[in-house]
Amino acid sequence: MENKNEIMEICLLAGKIMLESGAETYRVEDTMNRMAAAFGNVTSHSYVTPTAIMFSTSETEPSNLIRINERSTDLERVTLVNGISRKISSGELTLPDAKRELDALSKKDLSYPIWIQIFSAAIASGCFTIMFLGTWVDFIPSCITGGVGFSIFVFLHRLVRIKFFAEIMASFVIGVVAYLFIVTGVGAELDKIIIGSVMPLVPGLLITNAIRDLIAGHLVSGISKGAEAFLTALAIGTGIAVVLAIL
Repeated sequence: MENKNEIMEICLLAGKIMLESGAETYRVEDTMNRMAAAFGNVTSHSYVTPTAIMFSTSETEPSNLIRINERSTDLERVTLVNGISRKISSGELTLPDAKRELDALSKKDLSYPIWIQIFSAAIASGCFTIMFLGTWVDFIPSCITGGVGFSIFVFLHRLVRIKFFAEIMASFVIGVVAYLFIVTGVGAELDKIIIGSVMPLVPGLLITNAIRDLIAGHLVSGISKGAEAFLTALAIGTGIAVVLAIL
């Protein structure tokens, strides 16, 4: 029984890390089941949603549930968990070793520094503006607008743990800054600056995962992720629409 409890604990920890890092639902379930099977438990059952993971070592054993409160995008952590899973399947890791590696991984902060994230968002905004047939005159304004908007998003998301509020305010600021560039004559096309600047806020990975989960038959997860992506897009559109309506 103790061995089964340890297997359950390791599988839940691996699933938690992956789901919090933006992995697809079916990938999380598959990884957990493969890890349990590698430790000799081939009768495990897992059920994963974007906000919770349920796992049992067999149909007769009690299930355990773990709550997922925070979700972000960190594909490096997903890759590392997959690497640990492969080592377990090949027999390179024992149960205690796997637990130790997963515990260490769960405590690591692998995200880039905030200044790098903001700088990357700024450059991406300018590149998106050019990609959407904007002129090079709008490249620098788009970089500045996208960087400011993403900075507001990061700050407000840490201050108020409501993602949609941070997205609305960030898009509102993007609209105001873009309008100021046009009024001062620095920018040329308002729509191109706004489109490029909001792209770092667009939930691209979330939309992709929603479609992949739906295709894989995980209807609850696919629909819920799709709804979250829709609300995010609605928040971005609302912030920009308010600016355009006022100005």
